[in-house]
Amino acid sequence: MGRTKENKETVVADLKELLKDSQLAVVIDYQGLSVAEITDLRRRLRPIGGSCKIAKNTLMRIAVEGDDNWQPMQEFLKGASALMTVKEDVGGAVKAYKSFQKDKKKTELRGGVMEGRALTKAQVEALADLPSKEQSIGQIAGAINALATKIAVGINEVPSSFARALQAYAEKEQGDAAS
Repeated sequence: MGRTKENKETVVADLKELLKDSQLAVVIDYQGLSVAEITDLRRRLRPIGGSCKIAKNTLMRIAVEGDDNWQPMQEFLKGASALMTVKEDVGGAVKAYKSFQKDKKKTELRGGVMEGRALTKAQVEALADLPSKEQSIGQIAGAINALATKIAVGINEVPSSFARALQAYAEKEQGDAAS
């Protein structure tokens, strides 16, 4: 039994809503995956702010039509397509997908779209090498802490250096006075 017009409109609306909040959308070929395997992929993506949606290419095309941010996705919509979207941790989601792909060896990443630009498979996979949000925050905090420590040591060193210079001068004066 085919989908009704209302059902198709609902799917398109869901896809538009999903894309509205996403930073990255990736099209993958899911042919050969079982329902359990797709559920496994969704389970891996959920904690990272990602999701995986399967819909007909025609409905995906309708959902991105007229939206300059997601329009480039149309070149990847062929065959059995699943849409993987990421709201927050782009690098973490791509890592999760690559881990899934390594385990199952059945899917293929076709490409993605980020900030209105089409990304090749290699460019999407390169996003996995980016540090996660938590790692980036930790690196920035560490750099700020190191800078603050250096400033504190430098400020503390000025009076100490001045005191040592006065002490050396006083000792020199006492040595000259004793002679």
